[in-house]
Amino acid sequence: MKVLYAIQGTGNGHVSRAREVIPVLKQLAEVDVFLSGGNSNLKLPFDIDYSSKGLSFEYGKNGGLNYWRTLSKVSPIHLMKEIRDFPIQKYDLVINDFECISAYAAQLRNVPCISFSHQASLLSDKCPKPDKKNRLGEFILTHYAPAHYAVGMHFKRYDGSIFTPIIRKEIRQLNPIQLGHYTVYLPAVGTTQLTQLLNQIPDIRWEVFSRDIRYTRIEKNITIRPIQNDVFIQSLATCKGLLTGAGFESPAEAMYLNKKVFVIPIEGQYEQLCNACSLNDFGIESASFQDSNLLEKIQKWVNQSLSIEVNYPDLTQEILEKILFNQSSFKINSQIAG
Repeated sequence: MKVLYAIQGTGNGHVSRAREVIPVLKQLAEVDVFLSGGNSNLKLPFDIDYSSKGLSFEYGKNGGLNYWRTLSKVSPIHLMKEIRDFPIQKYDLVINDFECISAYAAQLRNVPCISFSHQASLLSDKCPKPDKKNRLGEFILTHYAPAHYAVGMHFKRYDGSIFTPIIRKEIRQLNPIQLGHYTVYLPAVGTTQLTQLLNQIPDIRWEVFSRDIRYTRIEKNITIRPIQNDVFIQSLATCKGLLTGAGFESPAEAMYLNKKVFVIPIEGQYEQLCNACSLNDFGIESASFQDSNLLEKIQKWVNQSLSIEVNYPDLTQEILEKILFNQSSFKINSQIAG
């Protein structure tokens, strides 16, 4: 079987998962890799067969998406050409981690496509979601990367086609301890805005990982580092807690390491609002960066001893075997498939 594994390159989570999935998948099938988008700080340790600028969401500085920068980088004509010209007919199956070009190319040429992502889990009505309906958010989840089948990952198994997170081997092999600091990863918040906030809690040592800088510097009680995978993992392994966005992989890894977590969802990103609802069920606090009580909530959080215990076994091979040899059991209805 010849498989195309297509990866959304926005953020680090999709690429992080691919680093675990693709070596296992290559033991089961002939695999080509397509990376679309380019603002991940992680690199893939194997060849990329196809790449594209694709559609990448751009972050602002105050906790939200920068819609203008996101839209200004989109060329609909070029995108349609990429969809039309992609050699999708070469493949027996597309495994799609929220990547739009290969998803629409597969729909156009009727090549089987399975959505294998955290976003796929949010197609289920059994997953926690905000009380206020977000029509645009639901539309993006449904139509951004349409598929014939869906296998999701979430913080717990809310539905039969949803599995627990794929945790990186680097995380599974750690022996976590606490050295007293708190790790911070908030890519939608500028370094200046973040240090202004955290400087108001001077009795805490913060290790901030920032997209904005190239070299480590120290400002009072805050160490600001460029995003480097090995350094971040070490910081996470030895921290008391993680202050991060309401993405999927980083909170899941922190929970796996029995660290306490506080999440600040990216404004305007519906997926993160859904994640915050799920994390709230675990007792994990969340707040907007624009919340007038944010400082007070973070201060309360650092004074708490709460941590989360989860069971996230390594199911990567089991999931991939089901995808390759029993994908029809994950069929989704025609409305969701687009």
